[in-house]
This record gives sequence, C-alpha cells and structure tokens, in this order.
Amino acid sequence: MPVQDQDPSRDALQRQKALARWENEGGAPPGTATDPLLAEAPALTNAELVALRIRVIALENVLISLLATASEPQLELAREVAGDILPRPGFTQHPLTIHAARHMLDLISRSSRFRPAP
Repeated sequence: MPVQDQDPSRDALQRQKALARWENEGGAPPGTATDPLLAEAPALTNAELVALRIRVIALENVLISLLATASEPQLELAREVAGDILPRPGFTQHPLTIHAARHMLDLISRSSRFRPAP
C-alpha cells in the first residue's frame, strides 16, 4: 500500500535514482563483473535452465495478478518505467533491451483481462 503523506517529487527522485542504478548495473564499468564469484560461476545445466524458466513463468503470472488489482496511477507508472529502459550511457539500444520494455508492456496489457469490470 502506498503511503498517503509522501511527497510526489521525492517519489520521482527515488525512482530516477533506482533507474540510474539499474541502467548502469550499480555503477560498474562496462565489461566488469560486479561480483567476482559471478565471474567464475559455472554454466547452468539444462535442468537448471528449465527450473529458471518455470520460475520466470510463475513470477510473470504472479505479477499479472498483482497488476490486475493495481490502480491506474500504478499502471501508468509501470508503463513509464518500461519506457525508461535505456542502455548504459554511451551504448546503443540492444534488441534485448527493446524486447524487455515490450515484454513489460505486454504483461501490463495481459493483466487488463483480469481486472474487475467497472
């Protein structure tokens, strides 16, 4: 539940800060691993990839159910965030980045089928 007494400009600033960290992977220079243990992680097995796919599907369905009960301002914010997915500074738009933004919009759209009738 959103806090009623929050300053909208403060919310916007927090959102921008979070997006800035996301876009540049927490400030790590391009091509560097943020965690040395991740740089040495072994490749995932097929069974692990299948388990991850199942979890992603489950999370998408949970997200759709949450979006179905979201207020219009919350849905608009989600659309705005999808529009703000950008490559790191100095890089060109990557097809996966574009696909991620489209997928977010698709999840929002899919949730409308489960929204209560007005």
